[in-house]
Amino acid sequence: MTDNIPLQPVRRPKRHDGKHRNGCCPWSRCCGMGDFRPRTVWLGHPEKREQRYPRNVINNQKYNFFTFLPGVLFNQFKYFFNLYFLLLACSQFVKELRLGALYTYWVPLGLVLIITIMREAVEEIRCYLRDKEVNSQIYSKLSTRGTVKVKSSGIQVGDLIIVEKNQRVPADMIFLRTSERNGSCFLRTDQLDGETDWKLRLPVACTQRLPTAADLLQIRSYVYAEEPNIDIHNFIGTFTREDGDPPVNESLSIENTLWASTVVASGTVVGVVIYTGKELRSVMNTSNPRHKVGLFDLEVNCLTKILFGALVVVSLVMVALQHFAGRWYLQIFRFLLLFSHIVPISLRVNLDMGKMVFSWMIKKDSKIPGTVVRASTIPEQLGRISYLLTDKTGTLTQNEMVFRRLHLGTVAYGMDSMDEVQSHVFSAYTQPTHDAPASRAPAATKVRKSIISRVHEAVKAIALVHNVTPVYESNGVTDQAEAEQHYEDTCRVYQASSPDEVSLVQWTESVGLTLVGRDQSSMQLRTPTGQILNFTILQIFPFTYESKRMGIIVRDESTGEITFYMKGADVVMAGIVQYNDWLEEEARYVQAKLSVHDRSLKVATVIESLEMEMELLCLTGVEDQLQTDVRPTLEILRNAGIKVWMLTGDKLETATCTAKNAHLITRNQDIHIFRPVTTRGEAHLELNAFRRKHDCALVISGDSLEVCLKYYEYEFMELACQCPAVVCCRCTPTQKAQIVRLLQERTGKLTCAVGDGGNDVSMIQEADCGVGVEGKEGKQASLAADFSVTQFKHLGRLLMVHGRNSYKRSAALSQFVIHRSLCISTMQAVFSSVFYFASVPLYQGFLIIGYSTIYTMFPVFSLVLDKDVKSEVAMLYPELYKDLLKGRPLSFKTFLIWVLISIYQGSIIMYGALLLFESEFVHIVAISFTSLILTELLMVALTIQTWHWLMIVGELLSLACYVASLVFLHEFIDVYFIATVSFLWKVTVITLVSCLPLYILKYLRRRFSPPNYSKLTS
Repeated sequence: MTDNIPLQPVRRPKRHDGKHRNGCCPWSRCCGMGDFRPRTVWLGHPEKREQRYPRNVINNQKYNFFTFLPGVLFNQFKYFFNLYFLLLACSQFVKELRLGALYTYWVPLGLVLIITIMREAVEEIRCYLRDKEVNSQIYSKLSTRGTVKVKSSGIQVGDLIIVEKNQRVPADMIFLRTSERNGSCFLRTDQLDGETDWKLRLPVACTQRLPTAADLLQIRSYVYAEEPNIDIHNFIGTFTREDGDPPVNESLSIENTLWASTVVASGTVVGVVIYTGKELRSVMNTSNPRHKVGLFDLEVNCLTKILFGALVVVSLVMVALQHFAGRWYLQIFRFLLLFSHIVPISLRVNLDMGKMVFSWMIKKDSKIPGTVVRASTIPEQLGRISYLLTDKTGTLTQNEMVFRRLHLGTVAYGMDSMDEVQSHVFSAYTQPTHDAPASRAPAATKVRKSIISRVHEAVKAIALVHNVTPVYESNGVTDQAEAEQHYEDTCRVYQASSPDEVSLVQWTESVGLTLVGRDQSSMQLRTPTGQILNFTILQIFPFTYESKRMGIIVRDESTGEITFYMKGADVVMAGIVQYNDWLEEEARYVQAKLSVHDRSLKVATVIESLEMEMELLCLTGVEDQLQTDVRPTLEILRNAGIKVWMLTGDKLETATCTAKNAHLITRNQDIHIFRPVTTRGEAHLELNAFRRKHDCALVISGDSLEVCLKYYEYEFMELACQCPAVVCCRCTPTQKAQIVRLLQERTGKLTCAVGDGGNDVSMIQEADCGVGVEGKEGKQASLAADFSVTQFKHLGRLLMVHGRNSYKRSAALSQFVIHRSLCISTMQAVFSSVFYFASVPLYQGFLIIGYSTIYTMFPVFSLVLDKDVKSEVAMLYPELYKDLLKGRPLSFKTFLIWVLISIYQGSIIMYGALLLFESEFVHIVAISFTSLILTELLMVALTIQTWHWLMIVGELLSLACYVASLVFLHEFIDVYFIATVSFLWKVTVITLVSCLPLYILKYLRRRFSPPNYSKLTS
């Protein structure tokens, strides 16, 4: 009985990574910001501040001017690989350890550091310019000199800022005034909390009543605000006007706030700034950018440590074979320097340049236009993603609601039959009466009239039960006042707290019943004949997440008829019922609203007494359209072995519907909706229930997730990781980042986070690979991401083609560079052992530098252009991606194979040269070095799977450079000897013996045990 195994609670260990809950740096006190405290903010008088506040700047940079060079050097030398070469180069200043010219060690190291510093500088400058663009946005500020322009970065606590419609709110503010007649405004908050609903915000009543905005500077008033914190859904504060008679005090709540990163959706607003910079709610919900190190780089670092171990062992063996004679400890150091090529310094240069080429290829790919690489150090990560965590709103969906279906029980109208609905609505308002005598109409006519009446009632209900307000704007021809007076269609826009409400009202307009006016107490509809219907709003029961429904009671002024309309989610509307006398209930509702104790319970009781025996008019279907090709992209990712989790701030029902619509959850998959839990016992029972399910998708809310992670973190993550898909709804930004972190810790697999809003930044920065989608509401996520795309569908090609190619090419390049270094080190070992274990270099000066640069660099680096299959095949068969998840292209097995090849070829070349050389030592150098160069060129040709014209150019150019340089290398090579037939046949024989067996093995392997990709290409 595994179902009832007791789940062990776990205590989450404290994090020691320096990330504070408040999101600030741990040295904030040193920076002059001090501890977070409540503050008193005087309107329009920033000079009266009680403490220093941070500057209002957005900063996504990893370094500043002073920390750039130390930071880059530290990040380079914290790796054993680079630190080793620094110590190696420094050792050449010691006379007893010097093995040649200083430049043979310092030039390669300097080249590595210069390339790295230049790359980091370019990325930092780009990041600085992006931040500067945001920080330089211009806003209007009220001052004693009138309205002045100020940059976003120049805004201070206490400033009175004017924000226009569709403009980003630059700092956390208290809402003081609006230009809207109804005394409120809407905010778009999806960049902050991921919710598509617009939020209604109310100004401070005292300041809204002032004649003009300039009067804000004439009154003596202040705002008392709580200390900065990460809670974006709550706020506590007070507004005080001291020069009033009597003094005015108003309480402030979340309804009076304008948080930074939101967008004003209606009117022009004025607010007083209370938080800036690092104290902004949006910033405190965002983790600091971290320096990401790819798994591939860590694996290469591990291999270099193994090579260093081999270097030490070889050096000790050489000294041991000398029987530790004389100053043997100095000999050990000399051998360490002599065999230092075992650990190739050119590896880091080649890999870094390769990353730059991969990043350039991604940016230049015409199939994914607009893609930007912001972190060019981790393109290989894209080839090994196991978990993809995606936002919903604006990432999977377009955040555009479309009315799809109207259902009346016996008949349903889809998109292709809306003209019938329009005809019925027109008939309802043009026929003189709906109740024609039965004698005048046959049965069919009765049915038709019944349908007309039902359609009319349904459309009228949809046109009335909402919170939408029509707003009129001037269009260049008609000014605002005239448009509002005549209800001009071309000047009207709808504003609401939810896009689906707007889509419903737009649909009623399309079928003939238009919402043309609304205020706090009335509503006007226009019929197809142009008649204006006036309705008085008697009461509104607003939508809440608990009730999942909203209601409105209206009186038709033409008939005096009072109707209670209600709409809501299908799960709560079943069983709700018909009409009670409104006049009797009104007094009870008002009395309940005035109640101090148990107000919400009493109000809910009154509303429920209304919801009895209601007539079902219709069902509506509204769809948030998916982004283009979301379904096939998710299908590709699933077939590639990538598990997709959807983390969204939206409601559970919406998230589940989107997951089904996008085929994130397939049709034949069961869904386990995790019930809300608040205690450890409830979490235990629900986890046991979930444990019994097999191969089913999980849907869980953020609150339940928090409880599970608090008591049963290990068990929950173990069960969730077994699910084919997971949907987490009502997630806060910090929860999203926490889920990413837990996946990394519990599975050890690579994660990729995809989002488009400011609420996704923490998740994007925490993931191994962050992808930002450029949304309609700004670029905050794409600016903070490692990769930026314009559409979700581009993710498929980014991973399947570019990610796969980058990883395979980097693996081939790194192993070949190691092979190149091991070859020459093997030859040095053979040479030293033959000549009585002397610590004398085989090749000196330019030969040793030229070997890793102009003689072999071009063909070896051309491996970054290699590919095993065409991009179309990689997209068609995403199963090829699965092989990469096991890390096979770069593993201890492949590493060992390359080591054995290097030892074989180095030994053959050196022993061959020793056997075939004639009288002079320079002949050994000429034969062995020429054979080594030819062997490397032939091995590159053996490794290449798809030839590119630049590869051929690289091979020929390298060969030409070597032949041309022989004229200048007479110090090391006998120029006359290399022109003889003897030299040519000896080099040919040695090269064939070193390479031909490997060509034969490759042929046999492809013949009898071909890899998966070769079956597709053939």
